[in-house]
Amino acid sequence: MRSRVESVCAAIGPLDQAAMEAARARQPQLTKPWGSLGRLEDLAEQIAGITRTPIPRLGARTIITCAGDHGVVEEGISMFGPETTPAMVLNFLAGGAGINVLARLAGAEVLVLDVGVAADLPEHPHLIHRKVARGTNNLSRGPAMTRDQAWAAIAAGIDAAEMAIDAGATLLGTGDMGIGNTTPSSAMVAALTGEPVARVTGRGTGIDDAMLARKIAVIERALAINQPDPAHPIDVVAKVGGLEIAAIAGVCLAGAARRVPVVVDGFISSAGALLAYRLAPAVQPYLIAGHASVEIGQRVVLRELGLQPLISLDLRLGEGTGAALAFLIVEAACRILAEMNTWEGAAVAGPLVADRPSEDARSA
Repeated sequence: MRSRVESVCAAIGPLDQAAMEAARARQPQLTKPWGSLGRLEDLAEQIAGITRTPIPRLGARTIITCAGDHGVVEEGISMFGPETTPAMVLNFLAGGAGINVLARLAGAEVLVLDVGVAADLPEHPHLIHRKVARGTNNLSRGPAMTRDQAWAAIAAGIDAAEMAIDAGATLLGTGDMGIGNTTPSSAMVAALTGEPVARVTGRGTGIDDAMLARKIAVIERALAINQPDPAHPIDVVAKVGGLEIAAIAGVCLAGAARRVPVVVDGFISSAGALLAYRLAPAVQPYLIAGHASVEIGQRVVLRELGLQPLISLDLRLGEGTGAALAFLIVEAACRILAEMNTWEGAAVAGPLVADRPSEDARSA
């Protein structure tokens, strides 16, 4: 599994500069003041570079919701019990969850990747069975998983992403399901960034002050017991991470290697993206931050990744919901570049000054 992951990491190349320059050159030709559509213009240029297409058009899009359970739930750090994870997976498969509603709006398919659910799940055309273990161990008492399991979980995410791309997906989104998974996410972020646990740990499913204090203490104990090495990201995810978080990293890596943009959802997905980045820094320009989560740890991750979220709606559901909403913005950016008339085509007089304005003028 390790060699598979490493080969995918090695396959990630730079963005196509020629396609980006062509997309950038087209913007001033469109019937609008240059820069007047702000980040939509930057996003279109990024998609052009990712796809090697000066005027990119998106086709099928897929949300991959990675699912796994967590032994640390027994420490009382969540408002819900572990039985909720498989129940919610079944809800996803029935089309009744928040992610299903928003994915339908965005014209996206939802695939669920079972990489670590502590229950047997039925066969379903939208369920990918790649169970590495029936949940992780309690990370506050020892390593969450073995290194081999961590590599296998990342490889499972790669497999799921490649299946989606081979089936026609031109845009990927990450999602998660796993009761208690903000705890390993915070532990990973603290370990990888050196930030104090309290600065990267939020309320998850809506816990009160007492449970939040317990959660912070549990994470601090996990870091003290396991001593994850921030210089070795696999050591971090194996000791204090989660199987679905590792799988999300795999989705990010596979998307980048296959030149498909990946819209990253909230905090748990951001932790997975940070793991992918530490394994292969070249993944960064292939990632798009879908939204700004309420979870405070995501701010730290996005700063580390150099990503700016597309929307801010105080979301904290996970599942891929923020990514699904952001799909609409990514689509808008591409459509503007492809479908907006040019000054010449519309027979409208263009700007008096042919050169593009400075960045100062653009932001004025």
